[in-house]
Amino acid sequence: MLAELHEDIQSFRHYLQAERRMAENTLLAYGRDLDRFALWITGGGLADYRQPTLADFSRYLGCLRDEGLAPASAARHLVALKMFYRFLRLEERVSSTPINLLSSPALWERLPQVLSPEAVDKLLRGPQAADRFFLRDRAILETLYATGCRASEVVGLKLADLHLESAFLQCTGKGSKQRIVPVGKQAIAALRSYLGEFRGNLAAAGEAPWVFVSRGGKKISREMLWVIVKKYVRRLGLNDRVSPHTLRHSFATHLLSGGADLRTVQELLGHASIATTQHYTHVDRDRLKALHKQFHPRAK
Repeated sequence: MLAELHEDIQSFRHYLQAERRMAENTLLAYGRDLDRFALWITGGGLADYRQPTLADFSRYLGCLRDEGLAPASAARHLVALKMFYRFLRLEERVSSTPINLLSSPALWERLPQVLSPEAVDKLLRGPQAADRFFLRDRAILETLYATGCRASEVVGLKLADLHLESAFLQCTGKGSKQRIVPVGKQAIAALRSYLGEFRGNLAAAGEAPWVFVSRGGKKISREMLWVIVKKYVRRLGLNDRVSPHTLRHSFATHLLSGGADLRTVQELLGHASIATTQHYTHVDRDRLKALHKQFHPRAK
């Protein structure tokens, strides 16, 4: 049975790539999720993957929660499983499954980590002239916050995607969907300094199409971007949970705080569903409560 499960997972991956044309990062994430599910089955979690019950799926989600998996990651696991079992039904490998009765694990959902505008300013000033990659790192941090782009979108930026004279850039998001994102003056200045004064000094950088390159002139990875952000987070003594995605969360929350409408923020973030963008309204609710308490005559 386990051999058949692995064959089905491999067929599903091929289906996502060839027929659904999913982005490489999504394919890798779903693949890891299903490998984890297969490992759980191997450990005795499920007798027959072709005949799961609602209780089986609930137990699996419970195991993910007990292992400390982030709510967003657990929700993605559930999406991967739903798509996998939908595929098995199309292939007539299973007759029916109760998995669609399960909703995302909202009971243990965690709100996004957000920095205050002051903390963001502090982080953006983190790179110093004495740092070896000062101009590059400053441009990376400025771009992350100015655009709200995902880490994968920032490392995937090419020189041809930058339109600094017109104050925008073009990024490629999930599902290879492209969108236009405005760029502010400070980020433009940081990018111009990096491109004009430093990027050409990196080995073979002149041949690389990527905006952000490593010491060897190669495209930096998402993992390297994470390391860069963490370096300055720790230097400045900020919350250790701060990551590249925190700047995306902060970008969205600060826009909403400033009066931007939800649909505009959805478009800037590249969210397929506005329900995802609505998470940021919950984050900003505490600020609204504090303002109400401070200024409303009957709030105290």
